[in-house]
Amino acid sequence: MNINIIGMPLFYGSDIWGVNNGPNKLREAGIKEILSKYNHVFDMGNIYVASCDSREKYYYSEKAKYLKEIVDSNVNLANNVYLALKNESFPFTIGGDHSLALGTIAGTAKYYEDNLAIIWIDAHGDFNNLETTPSGNIHGMPLAASAGIGINRLTDIYFNGPKIKSENIFIIGARDLDEGENVLLRENNVNVWTTNDVKKLGEEKIIKSILSNLNNKDIQNIHISFDIDSISPEYMPGTGTPVKDGLSLDNVINILKGLFNSKKVRALDLVEFNPELDNDDVTLKNCINIVKEISNLINVEK
Repeated sequence: MNINIIGMPLFYGSDIWGVNNGPNKLREAGIKEILSKYNHVFDMGNIYVASCDSREKYYYSEKAKYLKEIVDSNVNLANNVYLALKNESFPFTIGGDHSLALGTIAGTAKYYEDNLAIIWIDAHGDFNNLETTPSGNIHGMPLAASAGIGINRLTDIYFNGPKIKSENIFIIGARDLDEGENVLLRENNVNVWTTNDVKKLGEEKIIKSILSNLNNKDIQNIHISFDIDSISPEYMPGTGTPVKDGLSLDNVINILKGLFNSKKVRALDLVEFNPELDNDDVTLKNCINIVKEISNLINVEK
């Protein structure tokens, strides 16, 4: 399979410096070479992200930090993802904070339209809007915006309107949801499995439930957005918003295997790796181990 590696050196969504260095750190560790073992890989470089003085982070919005810079870079990212799909290549976007999903989901949604599901592997729901956000950090808003919830500047990235139906969103590994966010998730019928659900039910049962849901709707295309903070901090210390008692590495690998074996996965994000917060490269090594599994799994998609 052809794979396009797309780097998104964005930290504005989390407002934590260092996560913007994630793409190049993964490259230095050999991500392209690993993926090239079974696939044809093209490194498309990094998306341009304009610089902005931190004193001007609220210039375009009183409640959302770095709004213009995040929107502009995500429009560019969306077009790169769309063009990859149009040219029959698998877009693998490496971040960078999770606000990059505004762009990646917009790109896949433009190509697949309504025949799309989002699997969101994350300790957080990222389903806030300007009324519910406790921080003003846009990396807590991309999933809601993708579902058409929030301000037009975020919901209308790349093309106007919602990118995904909320009932076709599946969150796995949640364990740190804001109060207002929880209400939005319930009101919009988003499918949520907590970390405790994964531990109790097992990955296989959850994946079977998701795939059954999609098959009943004849949805053939999955976009996976994987935040490394879904995994327990002892395995992934190098991330900006760690939450204890998370998924294990095996949990995540089994989830990815189950999804890729469906032959429906069309795009993948790997986000929130912050090398500046890592301890003895523990996070880097575990990210690379997951990429090795992903390389095998993408090969299965052929």
